Amino acid sequence: MTIADHQELDVTVRAVAPVGCLVTVDGQDDGQEGFVDQAKHPSWWTDVAPPQVGDRLHVVVLDDSRVPPRLSALDSDIETGRALRGRGA
Repeated sequence: MTIADHQELDVTVRAVAPVGCLVTVDGQDDGQEGFVDQAKHPSWWTDVAPPQVGDRLHVVVLDDSRVPPRLSALDSDIETGRALRGRGA
C-alpha cells in the first residue's frame, strides 16, 4: 500500500515514546507504519488519555515523504485533509 498526503487511515498504536507514537496501518498485510507526534494526538490539547499500545486511531497523512510517514489524529487536521482532497490537492 502506498500512503499519500491527505489520505485518511485507521491505525493501531504499536509503540509509545515521550515524543509520540509509532502506529501500523490497519487491514494491510505489508505492515505499513506511521508516526503521530505528541502534538498531533488529542491528548496534547484536551483531557483525552495519552495513546497506549493497542489503541486504534483515525488519522490523516501530513507528510508522506518522511520515514515513517507523519500522521495526525487531530480532527482539525483530518478536516483540512478532506478539504485538500476535495480540491484535488
